[in-house]
Amino acid sequence: MLPSTASAAPWQNMNARKNQIERQIDQGVRTGRLTRQEASGLRGQFASLMRLERDYSRGGLSIRERSDLDRRYDALSARVRAESRDRQVARRR
Repeated sequence: MLPSTASAAPWQNMNARKNQIERQIDQGVRTGRLTRQEASGLRGQFASLMRLERDYSRGGLSIRERSDLDRRYDALSARVRAESRDRQVARRR
């Protein structure tokens, strides 16, 4: 059994987390809360994280690797939220 903390959110599978982050970025762009530059940077970070996950998965995910990916997905999701709330407004064309 994996140790857990009372404040930890339930674990989501990687596909659910990827979909959630993609939705967050897409919604931020649609609503104008993310600029193109912010969205591009976030998508680049997302792509890097997906490459890392692919590299880790080649030998099967260890507990340490899963924990590392969880931490990185959490951090990216927090960056998306922070960028969406930083009051920079995307210009509409």
